[in-house]
Amino acid sequence: MTDPASKSIQTRILELQEEHRDLDHIVETLINQGGYDQLLISRLKKRKLALKDQIAKFKSQLIPDLDA
Repeated sequence: MTDPASKSIQTRILELQEEHRDLDHIVETLINQGGYDQLLISRLKKRKLALKDQIAKFKSQLIPDLDA
């Protein structure tokens, strides 16, 4: 993988990780406040899982292909 492509992937990973942390903070705040919308919490948690999957996908792209 070329260095600029690797940096681009690393930048995207950092962006996704930041969004994941932000969502985590939002979910925690909503739960701690009480009287939260369960559907909203569920959607935010699903979004967090999707972000986690995307992060894993991008991280796997940074691993060199040993079969090549």
